[in-house]
Parts: sequence; structure tokens; C-alpha cells
Amino acid sequence: MTRKLAPLAALTLVALTPACAQGDVNVANKDAIEQIVRDYIMENPEIIEEALIARAQRQQAEETQAVQAAIDENMDAIYNSPADFSIGPDDAPVTLVEFFDYRCGYCKRSADWTLDLPEKYDGKVRVVFKEFPILSAESEKAALAALAAGEQGRYAEMHRELMELDNSSGFKPEAIDAAAKRAGVDVDKMRADMKSVRLQKVVADNKSLARSIGVDGTPAFFVGNQHVPGADTASVAQLLDDAIEKAS
Repeated sequence: MTRKLAPLAALTLVALTPACAQGDVNVANKDAIEQIVRDYIMENPEIIEEALIARAQRQQAEETQAVQAAIDENMDAIYNSPADFSIGPDDAPVTLVEFFDYRCGYCKRSADWTLDLPEKYDGKVRVVFKEFPILSAESEKAALAALAAGEQGRYAEMHRELMELDNSSGFKPEAIDAAAKRAGVDVDKMRADMKSVRLQKVVADNKSLARSIGVDGTPAFFVGNQHVPGADTASVAQLLDDAIEKAS
């Protein structure tokens, strides 16, 4: 659609601005100018949609910048928390962080891929696990059980067992206890440690950190200051490849 009134509307508004600032526009002129602008919008309604899209894009850009700034400010909490458990060499040149929930189907599907990364990359990748139970009360119990197993040096084994539990019935207390036994965990000690304020604070701190850096679902992966939401393992792998090449 040809916008014949665009130059006129633009010039009218430009001319109006300084006059309005000085209070020199009379009501008749103001009404005439408003009618011109209204007529233009009515003849070209798509400009309203364009304006809304532009505003949404600006808001998205601002939100993205805010999240990126938050990630940069929280790098130490993301990568170096002493409360986290990890697999792979501590001195690996590249670290991957995963926020996850044991009842998340996508987390389960990508679990083997994640657990195999240190071996796949010949020790060049370390994986840090962030317990982020957001789906149910059972998710939080599972997270606490994993952390308690970690107190016994059996975190990776318990992590794998919990990821293999069935969501429909596998997270009852007896199922978690059975998973712990399979992982070589002292169940009585695990149950006692699950009540620890310290371990409960680990989960609470992870939730707070996730909110501050824009994580609102699982899984969520971080490599450097890059965030990949969802089980997009291809994108994560590309980030790992790039980071390893850069570190070489």
C-alpha cells in the first residue's frame, strides 16, 4: 500500500512539536493535525502492527541484555560453587553446567549424552550438575537424595539411577531408596542428610540463581557465558567444540 500521507504526517508532527512546547498551537490547528494523523493511520493500519513489533523487539533485546549481564555477574556461582557435584577432570579446559529436574522427560532423554561427555571429549570437558527441582515435590526429594548420595561420594551413580526412574510411579520414597541401594548408597544416612538445612539451602540457592540468569525450564545448559535452553544437544555440542578449539 502506498503511503501518500507519510511525508505530510511526519512534517506536521515535526512542525507541531516546538509549537506545542511553547503553547502556541490553537485548538483548531491541533484538531486538524490530529485528524491528519488519524486519517493516515486509518489508511495505513499496518503501521500499528509494525510499531507493536518494533516495541516487542526492543523489549526482547533489553531482556536479553539484562539476562546476559546477569550471567556475566554470576559466572562464579554458575561454575565454581563448592556445593555442586561434577564429573570429568577438575582441570578440564571446558566446563558445561546443566540445570535439571529428575522428573523432566527431556533431561532424562539427554542424561546419557551428558554423562558421557567427559569420556567423549577425552577429559577436555567437565560437567557440573545443578539440582533445579521445579516440577513437583517428588522432584525436590530426588534432588535432596542425589545431594545426600554425593556426601557419600556416590553422586554420579545416584544421578544415573534417578534419571532412569519412571515418572509415573518411580519417585515414591521406596523407589528412591531402592535406587540409592543400587547406587551403593547408605540409605539411612542418605535419609538423615536429606533433612539437612545445608543441602536444602543448595537447592534453594540453585533456584534463586536460575531465576536471576533467566533459567525457567529444564534442562538448561551453560558453556562459558552462553545459555542453551532445552535438550538442544546439537547446539551444546557446537559450543563445546568451539570452546575446546579456542582453549587449545
